[in-house]
Amino acid sequence: MSEDGLLMTLGRRSGPLDTVLIHPAGGGLGQYVGLTLQLARHGTVYGIRAAGLLPGERPERSVPRMTASYRELLDALPRPPALLAGWSLGGILARELAAEAAAVVAGNAGGTPPPAVVMIDSHPELEPDNALLRSHPLDSIEHSAGGLSSGFEPALLRSTAAAHLAAARAHRVRQPSDTPTLLLACASPDREAQIARWRSLATRLTVRDLDCGHFDVFTPPHHGQLLRHIKEFVDGLAVTA
Repeated sequence: MSEDGLLMTLGRRSGPLDTVLIHPAGGGLGQYVGLTLQLARHGTVYGIRAAGLLPGERPERSVPRMTASYRELLDALPRPPALLAGWSLGGILARELAAEAAAVVAGNAGGTPPPAVVMIDSHPELEPDNALLRSHPLDSIEHSAGGLSSGFEPALLRSTAAAHLAAARAHRVRQPSDTPTLLLACASPDREAQIARWRSLATRLTVRDLDCGHFDVFTPPHHGQLLRHIKEFVDGLAVTA
């Protein structure tokens, strides 16, 4: 665990593919329990929670500030992760961190390959008319986080969720990347535009549809579909590791 408690080991196993799971808006990691069990078959799984969930912490309101902090946490790992993954805002953070790592590798021939990325219904930008923003997302984030993050104070959960929603609204993914990337896109009026925008930014993009809404991906009827798509992608990475 890191000194500030943001980085933690979720599952320690020997294997070629270490994974880092990055928090969604709201900051907790509770929804990743099933995914951790699956990914730990390939190597150690770490998680990064958000600042703001404990008394005395302040949540970040900027994606660049979060990625700068989390880059330091990744650099402190025993070895570079082979996979970064996250839901919603977590997928954006994973993707931006991987793109930064790819840029470093490009300028340093022979370096460790940048991590692959799994984005669970992440959007490269959130326009004001985005269906997710029209659906009272703060209430949904608070409800989701509150049900999965027992022990955190509701007021801290809400303030952290609000900060993350502001960060997601303000951020635009601009940097292209050729790292292997899986996008799991939920049913939404914006899905076609979401996929098209990611295709313009990711040259090695695999897309799989999820037949559910954004806040339903970890519920029992849909969780199995999510895990199957991720397993297929990660098994392909393991073959080339």
